[in-house]
Amino acid sequence: MKSKIHLFFLVIFFTYGINFYSQTIVSTRHNLSVSGPGTIKAVSETEICIFCHTPHNSSPRSPLWNKPDPGVTYTLYSSSTIQGNPGQPDRSSILCLSCHDGTIALGNVLSRTNDIVFVSGITTLPPGTTNLSTDLSDDHPVSFLYNSTLASQDGELADPSTLTGPVKLEDGYLECTACHDPHLNVNGDFLVVTNQYSNLCLYCHQKNFWNNSAHKTSNATWNGSGTNPWFHTNYTTVTENACENCHNPHTASSQFRLMNFTPEENNCLVCHNGNVANKNIQSELNKPYSHNVAAYNGIHDPEEPNIVQIKHVECADCHNPHAVNDVTANPPDANGFIQGVKGVNADGNPVSEIQYQYELCYRCHADSPDKPGSPTTRQIEQSNVRLEFDIGNPSYHPIEGQGANPNVPSLISPLSESSVIYCTDCHASNGSNAPAGPHGSIYPHILKYNYETADYTQESYLAYELCYQCHDRNSILNNESFSKHKKHIVNIRTPCNVCHDPHGISSSQGNTTNNTHLINFDISIVQPAMMGRLEFIDDGTFAGRCYLRCHRRQHNPKRYP
Repeated sequence: MKSKIHLFFLVIFFTYGINFYSQTIVSTRHNLSVSGPGTIKAVSETEICIFCHTPHNSSPRSPLWNKPDPGVTYTLYSSSTIQGNPGQPDRSSILCLSCHDGTIALGNVLSRTNDIVFVSGITTLPPGTTNLSTDLSDDHPVSFLYNSTLASQDGELADPSTLTGPVKLEDGYLECTACHDPHLNVNGDFLVVTNQYSNLCLYCHQKNFWNNSAHKTSNATWNGSGTNPWFHTNYTTVTENACENCHNPHTASSQFRLMNFTPEENNCLVCHNGNVANKNIQSELNKPYSHNVAAYNGIHDPEEPNIVQIKHVECADCHNPHAVNDVTANPPDANGFIQGVKGVNADGNPVSEIQYQYELCYRCHADSPDKPGSPTTRQIEQSNVRLEFDIGNPSYHPIEGQGANPNVPSLISPLSESSVIYCTDCHASNGSNAPAGPHGSIYPHILKYNYETADYTQESYLAYELCYQCHDRNSILNNESFSKHKKHIVNIRTPCNVCHDPHGISSSQGNTTNNTHLINFDISIVQPAMMGRLEFIDDGTFAGRCYLRCHRRQHNPKRYP
């Protein structure tokens, strides 16, 4: 009977014990003994645990630590968005760094008089991703108190009371062992759980909007050309890589927010260049007129004011990578591509999450002290587009709300006088299959279609293709809304831009007598009449008077109709 019991336990041991044994440190690269599976190992040392632990002559640090303290001061991670307060590495983290900072020989253990000799004369960890060095500014922060106060301040961290599974804190502090189990490597990189689909990251990081984000749900795959961006090459889809599509928890290229690449736009363009995403944004940015993200580096910051103070543009100024999705919307509502970004509302006040598309554009093109100037020298100068589109103005294109003009016969159905449009109906990448949004264009001012502004332009559909997307060309040339349209545009070859300011005229500068119908003259072409007057006077529906001089013709006044 006894022999049967012994046999039973032997079977259990060989069935389960050996499997457990094979899944512990013995089969991992942390087995630095001569029997270790890695290339970094001892020449003849057979003991396995000795490289970290010893029952005698150990360090005061638990658990029976067999390595001296590095005794160095580390450069710590910092950023404008961090809420925690990382200190010099302590607890388990300093134990890990006694090998992984590259300052102490791997064979330097307290229980031996002489260092254990390693294959190929290796002493410290060779340069690479496992040698973190003493500069931890490009590594996930450790040794900070992770409590409910921190979680509340951050707003996107899990409450520590939920960390009851494999991710654990040490005395309330986040240390290396929150993510890594040095004795077990079933998940790769000694992770306590797999990070496929960012499972590990999401234990702590609970980013707003993430569950519906395209970067969480997309099954787009790398097409094999160029440099593979994936941190984990075993994961082939965007959704599998999730956070690590953009972030690297150790030895990241960018010290700010641990991004995979620098400059920062490369974290987007490594996928949005035709290799992964359906639309090639990189090719749009290479066009002559673009939001030139390559011209700026290190200026954008998530904590910067809503009203941009220093001129710059980066992908993250317009897109929240944790929130972006393909949900459509109708003007003026913001669609999913720009969900979750900050902006400035119609009153000039900051909003933390935009509701309307124009609120995003107003960050740079409204009250910003470094905003772009007007491309046309106008009778009334104004470069603040928020003031130009105000629905209290005498005239404006209907970006914020329904237009002021109740009778616009040239509008092409389904547009009507009650329609609202987007900024991106005019300013966007050109081309029938171009990505949505104002990334780049062959036309000035990132216009979606051609819009000639030079004097004496020969009228054609292509010359004013931008205008003719909404305003019927036949209606315009048949003078349905203005009795002399054809004469001005075709015969005299006066561009639309000479008389009309396409954004609008601020109510603080113009009025409903002189500035209806977007009338705001280009004074590089239009001069005052001989009597010194330069104005348009609205006399009612499709009627008015002009006092000006243009193409050597005097309008002093000229009445319409």
